[in-house]
Amino acid sequence: MRIVRFSRDRKIKYGVLEGDRIKEYKGSPFVPANRKTVNFVPEGTTCKISEVKLLAPCIPSKIICLGLNYRSHAKEFNLPIPKSPIIFMKPPTAVIGPEDDIVLPNDARIDYECELAIVIGKKAKNIPADNYADCILGYTCFNDVTDRHAQKDDGQWTRAKSYDTFAPTGPYVETEIDPHNLLVETYLNGERRQSARTGDLIFGIPEIISFISSVMTLLPGDIIATGTPSGIGRIKAGDIVEIKIEGIGNLRNGVIHA
Repeated sequence: MRIVRFSRDRKIKYGVLEGDRIKEYKGSPFVPANRKTVNFVPEGTTCKISEVKLLAPCIPSKIICLGLNYRSHAKEFNLPIPKSPIIFMKPPTAVIGPEDDIVLPNDARIDYECELAIVIGKKAKNIPADNYADCILGYTCFNDVTDRHAQKDDGQWTRAKSYDTFAPTGPYVETEIDPHNLLVETYLNGERRQSARTGDLIFGIPEIISFISSVMTLLPGDIIATGTPSGIGRIKAGDIVEIKIEGIGNLRNGVIHA
């Protein structure tokens, strides 16, 4: 199932993408924190995807990201393999959807980073690795846009990762896919710049869910970005960045100056 969030006729709704049409649904695919079941049922109507604006497929309370979680990325920077997951956060105000523009806030080096993102479906705390899938709605594409100068100057990552538009997400949530060996790629102006499989993750999805949920409560709609492979690079105004993940889709965003 490919769950989309979209805007049409000044209304924002969820639906399920089937081919080039969206089956419109009532309610939300996320289990409310104070309930155990979801209210997500077909309305009996459909529309063409060309008739709507696709939005980021979820509204997270937080975005938790993994640093140095691909062996190729650690090797790229000649850094040791972490002994435990390195996590940091981006604010929900950084989220944009497919076809929205990434806005460069300054003339510093701003980089793309392709990532597989986990979308949390229900409230979760202290999840055993064996039960990791219980709290997951599905998976989507994510671009962890980063200001390298701020990252270097600050010695930590919050400012570098948190500018508005620095968390492109989408185009939908795929609920029926095995995430453990997917091809994850970045294309810049049609040229492939990053390419790796999720089998190269240092900490796999079961370990990620278990570790993060032991630290903080995960809420419906939260995003976990699982890390980027080698090949990160700069984006400039006028560029088109595409994050492509096997079996999930293509997240496309333009780049403009503020």
